[in-house]
Parts: sequence; structure tokens; C-alpha cells
Amino acid sequence: MKILQKGFNYSQDGPGNRLVYHTQGCNFRCKWCSNPESMAGTNSKDREMSPEEILDEAVRSRMMFFDNGGVTFTGGEPTLQFDELKKTLTLLHENGINTAIENNGSHPKLCELSPLIDFLIVDLKHYDPEEHKKWTGVRNDTTVENIMKLLKIRSQLHIRIPLINHVNTDSSGFIKLFENTDKSRATFEVLKYHEFGKDKWTSPYEITDGFVSDELFNNFTAALKDSGFNIIKT
Repeated sequence: MKILQKGFNYSQDGPGNRLVYHTQGCNFRCKWCSNPESMAGTNSKDREMSPEEILDEAVRSRMMFFDNGGVTFTGGEPTLQFDELKKTLTLLHENGINTAIENNGSHPKLCELSPLIDFLIVDLKHYDPEEHKKWTGVRNDTTVENIMKLLKIRSQLHIRIPLINHVNTDSSGFIKLFENTDKSRATFEVLKYHEFGKDKWTSPYEITDGFVSDELFNNFTAALKDSGFNIIKT
């Protein structure tokens, strides 16, 4: 697998203390991306690691996986390296190591990985397909389809919504999207827009007024809660 960077993180990318691998490459071009260096297929900082090497590192790090921790794959987009990811998840699963991935939900075979993932995070950038394409370069049809399937086959699913001013702050769109689903099978996390990756962009950074006020954030999350969304913060 092409790994851009790795390190330990507590609770933000799955439960407990986790060894987090940021994979290289992404099929989205989110205009607010905090890891724009991961968009390309290659990067000078990349390191190639085989599934066996990742397993070996995870086994040696097992003592660090306190509070139900384990290994997380994020990005970039980890499912772009689908075959390698599946083999790695299989090895980790067979060795009793808790697994998690954070992904954009766009891979058509994402549900195939579900039995190998203990904690699954799917980012949902927008409820509308064309608006999603405007801000990420890709429609959200496959992402939404995968989320709906996962809600039926998993008892755990964590959905993250990055809240960005002038982009996706209409809570009614998300409420309508999930109105006929069993939302009790998922947790939802709303993340305020930030500019942590702005200085890493080599092309123009196009978000000029993305910050959301506390009032907007609170009203948005309150509307979701009132509609049966289980809102949590990690």
C-alpha cells in the first residue's frame, strides 16, 4: 500500500488509541481538503508497505492499543487501494486487532469490506448529487447507496458531515435523505469547517467564507437531533 504518513491518534479516528495510516491518492477533490498532498497518485513522501509489513507493525504496537484501540486507515481515500486494503484488513482481523477505516463511501465494493471493519466511518459531504459534484468533483450517488446498504447490514456506522458555510448548511436536505432509514443504527458527527490544510495547497484555495458560527452549528445539530439523528462528538 502507498502510505503518505502514519502515527498514533486517540479517539478521533475510531475508539481508543490507534495507529493511523494515511493512504496516498484520492478520487475526490474537496475544495476544503486538509490533506491536499494526498490527492495525487504519488508523492515524494510516500512509503510502500505490504499487508504483511503493516500487520507486523500493528502486532508490535499492540501494547499501545489501549481503550479498545487498534489500526485505522484514512486518506486520501483508502479504498482506492482496494485489494491491498482488503488483504491487510483480513490479516489484522485474523490476528484480533481492532480495525477502522475513514472513507468517502464511493467505492462500489465498500460493503464487501464490512465484515472486516470493526469501526466504519463514512464522510457525507453533501446530500445533493450535483452540489456534491460542484464541491468535490464527484456525484454522491454511490456514497449514498453504500450508506443505505450499510445501515441495513451493520449495527455500527459513523457518518461524518463537514459543515461548511455556503456549501451544505441546509439541515433539511440531510433530514430528508435519511427520513426513511433506521437512523438508530448509525451515529452522526458534525464537524465545523477549518483551514488546517490551507497552507498546503499548491493550487488556489477556493473556500473564502467557510467558517460557521456557533449559532449556525447549534441550530444545524439541533435540527438533526430533533429528527432522530444520534449526534456524537469524537
